[in-house]
Amino acid sequence: MFLFQKASASHVQLLIGSKKYFQFHLPRDAVNIAEASDATIAKLVLESDPRTLSEALTKPRIHWTPELVNKTLKRLWNHGPKALLFFKHLDRHLPSYTHSPSSFDHAVDIAARMRDFNSAWALVGRMRSLRLGPSPKTLAILAERYASIGKPHRAVRTFLSMHEHGLHQDLHSFNTLLDILCKSNRVETAHDLLRTLKSRFRPDTVSYNILANGYCLKKRTPMALRVLKEMVQRGIEPTMVTYNTMLKGYFRSNQIKEAWEFYLEMKKRKCEIDVVSYTTVIHGFGEAGEVKKAKRVFDEMVKEGVAPNVATYNALIQVFCKKDSVQNAVAVFEEMVREGVCSPNVVTFNVVIRGLCHVGDMERALGFMERMGEHGLRASVQTYNVVIRAMFVRKKSEDLVVAGKLLMEMVERGFLPRKFTFNRVLNGLVITGNQDFAKDILRMQSRCGRVVRRLKL
Repeated sequence: MFLFQKASASHVQLLIGSKKYFQFHLPRDAVNIAEASDATIAKLVLESDPRTLSEALTKPRIHWTPELVNKTLKRLWNHGPKALLFFKHLDRHLPSYTHSPSSFDHAVDIAARMRDFNSAWALVGRMRSLRLGPSPKTLAILAERYASIGKPHRAVRTFLSMHEHGLHQDLHSFNTLLDILCKSNRVETAHDLLRTLKSRFRPDTVSYNILANGYCLKKRTPMALRVLKEMVQRGIEPTMVTYNTMLKGYFRSNQIKEAWEFYLEMKKRKCEIDVVSYTTVIHGFGEAGEVKKAKRVFDEMVKEGVAPNVATYNALIQVFCKKDSVQNAVAVFEEMVREGVCSPNVVTFNVVIRGLCHVGDMERALGFMERMGEHGLRASVQTYNVVIRAMFVRKKSEDLVVAGKLLMEMVERGFLPRKFTFNRVLNGLVITGNQDFAKDILRMQSRCGRVVRRLKL
């Protein structure tokens, strides 16, 4: 049974029996703007009325730097209008501070992500007036956003307009456009463009690897092979990236037999099988439910003297979580930490925590969440969402209080949960008799700009 004991004014310790198990940080009553951290500023922006935001940001003496602004914009990523309001305030009302090109790129991306291309291009114009850009990266951001909403012609037009902004079109920028088109499910457009402009931009290994990957993403491995043949015919040697792209493409297309044969052919041709190749095979076999084969390839990798990296361990842990047992996944995690070949990252912890939540072992899931700090890591939005969602499975009052504490910690760290998450936690607290805590959540929800639910508390 979960018990809560007050530890200080700023946090509460979660205890299981008499053993300290997890620590939840509660939001302070007021924002300490003097700290000037990105989380603090993001929280201030989210909780301030747009009409008073300028005053709220101008009154305190904050030492604005491009790094601080960039981190704040990243925290406001899912809150586009307020992010742009924050950016424009600094641009208009702080003559002592000038945005960096990277900050402009963030703002352009946020505006384009909201499909507000008028604002995005206005920001590009502002960059030009300040002689800060745009750079090829700025236009690549716009091209990518156009392609992502089904406007590949606008993406191509943006690339072709580079000279209008004083930028030189080269093979690198051309490959960037090909990559954008392929990752936006427009590999045919990319292939046609390469054929049309191959005399202007001499395609290289990178160009053909991008196209091969584009066809593999669409599960069209025969076309990817044709690209490889075209590449060889032009006198360009395939690289390990090329082979690994094909290997991954076969697994993605669920062509397990072909993938294995391709892998064996790579070994037969004395290709230097690298960590990416092994990780691809481990992940591919795991997704196909071939757990023993995945583990065999992992053991072969170690025997051949190729050191697993964090992506390899993540793949194997995920294989065990999905297709075998969470206990075996935890064993691999502990082996990873013990061997010290590489350190777990946030993805590693998220995979283990998700697996433990799936089998209902919430105590161990919270324990792994706490262990993230031992490796210099902090819970991500995905971590919080997985654990909060899992707290509703047992429908216990104490579990829903934990969900509420985690929700408050998210906001304290500058994350803004979805309205659905707020409302689900609210409903759970009300149903289980935690009305007072539900009122705290309601007040916080209102400050964060979410619609306040009409509940009788």
